[in-house]
Amino acid sequence: PTAGFHFTPELIEKLKAKGIEFATVTLHVGLGTFRPMKTENVEDHVMHEEWIDVPNETMAAIKRTKKQGGRVIAVGTTTVRALESDTQHGFTKIFITPGFAFKKIDALITNFHLPESTLLVLVSAFAQTKMQEPDAGRKFMLDAYGQAIADGYRFFSFGDAMFIH
Repeated sequence: PTAGFHFTPELIEKLKAKGIEFATVTLHVGLGTFRPMKTENVEDHVMHEEWIDVPNETMAAIKRTKKQGGRVIAVGTTTVRALESDTQHGFTKIFITPGFAFKKIDALITNFHLPESTLLVLVSAFAQTKMQEPDAGRKFMLDAYGQAIADGYRFFSFGDAMFIH
């Protein structure tokens, strides 16, 4: 995922030295990730399918981490889609919208995404899990984006990242 561009080999080694584990997933990013939504209602958007592979070792690491009381931090929205899909290997059309029950991830590192993208919907859905009022996740993310614009943050694949927990 492009959010992973922030992780240099040196940073990864420093994190590993602090006891942080890394696990991998594969998601062949396609039209579904980047195609803007053109529907009036989010629920009417049809997600294009993309191929994923979540190795058994990664699933075991997630289970072990959760059992030990640790947090699973996804790097990138594509990673979230792969981990939260109903399948480990094959095609997924998962479209994560507010109200989604996240089962695997506890936090997320992601870049700033385009308006009207499924990725902005996903991060809003994740933020919503931490809040009580309906649509609070979307408002929170739009406020965060407004602050990022005011502060001159860089958007898109080679831009700045945020940590949502």
